Amino acid sequence: PGAPRHTNRLINEKSPYLLQHAHNPVDWYPWGQEAFEKAKRENKVIFLSVGYSTCHWCHVMEEESFKSKEIGEIMNKHFVCIKVDREERPDVDKVYMTFVQATSGGGGWPMSVWLTPDLKPFAGGTYFPPEDGFHRIGFRTVLLRIAEQWEENKDALLESSHRILEALRQTSEIHVQGQESPPPSKVVMDTCFQQLSRSYDEDYGGFSQSPKFPTPVNLNFLFTYWALHQTTPEGARALQMALHTLKMMAHGGIHDHICQGFHRYSTDQHWHVPHFEKMLYDQGQLAVVYSRAFQISGDEFFADVARDILLYVSRDLSDQVGGFYSAEDADSYPTTTSGEKREGAFCVWEAKELRALLPDPVEGAREGTTLGDVFMHHYGVKETGNVDPMQDPHQELKGKNVLIAQCSPELTAAKFGLEPGRLDALLQECRHRLATARAQRPRPHLDTKMLAAWNGLMISGFAQAGAALAEQGYVHRAAQAAAFLRTHLFDPTSGRLLRSCYQGKDNSVEQSAVPIQGFLEDYVFVIQALFDLYEASLEQGWLEWALHLQHMQDKLFWDPKGFAYFSNEAGDPSLLLRLKGDQDGAEPTANSVTVTNLLRAACYSGHMDWVEKAGQILAAFSERLQKIPIALPEMARATAIFHHTLKQVVICGDPQGEDTKEMLHCVRSVFSPNKVVMLADGDSAGFLYHQLPFLASLERKDGKATAYLCSNFTCSLPVTSVQELRGMLNP
Repeated sequence: PGAPRHTNRLINEKSPYLLQHAHNPVDWYPWGQEAFEKAKRENKVIFLSVGYSTCHWCHVMEEESFKSKEIGEIMNKHFVCIKVDREERPDVDKVYMTFVQATSGGGGWPMSVWLTPDLKPFAGGTYFPPEDGFHRIGFRTVLLRIAEQWEENKDALLESSHRILEALRQTSEIHVQGQESPPPSKVVMDTCFQQLSRSYDEDYGGFSQSPKFPTPVNLNFLFTYWALHQTTPEGARALQMALHTLKMMAHGGIHDHICQGFHRYSTDQHWHVPHFEKMLYDQGQLAVVYSRAFQISGDEFFADVARDILLYVSRDLSDQVGGFYSAEDADSYPTTTSGEKREGAFCVWEAKELRALLPDPVEGAREGTTLGDVFMHHYGVKETGNVDPMQDPHQELKGKNVLIAQCSPELTAAKFGLEPGRLDALLQECRHRLATARAQRPRPHLDTKMLAAWNGLMISGFAQAGAALAEQGYVHRAAQAAAFLRTHLFDPTSGRLLRSCYQGKDNSVEQSAVPIQGFLEDYVFVIQALFDLYEASLEQGWLEWALHLQHMQDKLFWDPKGFAYFSNEAGDPSLLLRLKGDQDGAEPTANSVTVTNLLRAACYSGHMDWVEKAGQILAAFSERLQKIPIALPEMARATAIFHHTLKQVVICGDPQGEDTKEMLHCVRSVFSPNKVVMLADGDSAGFLYHQLPFLASLERKDGKATAYLCSNFTCSLPVTSVQELRGMLNP
């Protein structure tokens, strides 16, 4: 393409999403005072468009409407147009998504909202086609009608926006009711288990028919429920539900069998045809869940999937300086000469393509068998494509195949007369060839924005996998990313986190002219990551930073009247509502994770007011936790940890001693949701000894590494054998 005909002020932004729209004929503004003042000065409606750079329908609406000169002229004449990257500004996104969901019954991206000059919403939706159709009103029509209404019925629109805002303010408020205490853990846990059990898909795993999302929060809840009910039928069912779901996901097309990692979600019941973007937050959480599945089951299958995820992130989502990028797009050009991007083009295959890449005869198999025959049978490839037209509304996948492991290795081996052990090596050779072929295709867009919150989730993935799988390389990668956060997303002068930074030229890291301050989720996921990293590395510096950030989080976000934490700081006049997230979705909501963070912080510091805060959060969400805990499975899990009290597992020993390492390996190999781990290495000047004076009274027995199980800083008798320690760790 030649030089762009249009350039708007988004060209000065750092966000990859905003830069994607910098050459639209729309006079876009970023969220900020310049746009607000123009709307007030000219008495114009604001059109707010919110999305993210790897969003398929955002691309569609841009192609159809925002690149249209004619529609651009209507937008510029009648509106002040603002673009927001929801990943940069989750606070803005949440306020207006609350409005769209309340008024339309649905939500999603791109989000399209019309606001008064003082930022109050009065109309909204998601994707609009450019022109009127049988079932949907077109974007051009909506624009013209709203412009007409603003001219003729401005007072009515202003009154309506005021009423809507007041209603939203009342319905979105979460606060403690009177003298309410935390809800009973058993009721919450049992109700959540029953609700998940009822929605569970017995055949394919997961918790809906379609679309089907990975939902790590549900799987983590089930693991904790199993850990506390191991000898009961309910406990056995909880474990079966979680492990079956993880196996079906790993076999499915949602899992990239050639280039690793997981796609966003499956459009069908079978985990087969995915929405192809890959998000960092999914990789981080799924690395943790598959590592826990390995801890519990001992099945190497789950460890291999965790390694597969971390290989993908290390190779494709890692910045050379140490941070993690946000996402890879679903859409890409099918070939280097294509003029139009297609969803999934980077990942799907035609049967003839596979036959050409895998023509070799297979020795020892039935006569005439090629590598292609074996591979295509195992991964469900069909000559005419294996995608149901119902899952492909735009016919982008016609004649293509999404790989899905449809047979067990034993069945595939038997079909071709192969030894089962031989099949693994053959399939690995096939996958290697296909990865080489895929590398020749145009890659999808990579969102190189680096977010504190999502980097936190990924650090937890590397740290927990490193501990559970005894892979020091993963722990080292987690530490490298944490050091990146401290350098690039932390302001040592103010002691505060920043939200985002960006890949610059020549492997530099850039920051916005006015950096975006960290939100609650940034603090919560980074604090969780630092606790996980301490337990995996035993480097006390990470613990010290985590406790500092917890104090800062309390100062910036705590609601002393209604309890729990607000999602954003006070004091931004452009935000009409100060909200508290009340649903664990693709990511757990920050208040859910912070309950466990606070309990861990108390164990590492002795500050018992953090335990009180954890109880106050549970009290604020008590009604929701008792009625629909399935909406908050991570917080439901935290009620059990709060009720059972975290156990402090203290290992006294030389960090380099083999006996100490053996004990630490034992602790890390067992899934126990209500424990924290610490090493008392005898350095009385160290940070941990300063925080917890009782550690000085714990000694090694007979000169050997010794374990103590402590609760509320009161410790059990010392244990020096790994077998005894394993018995102590059972929740």
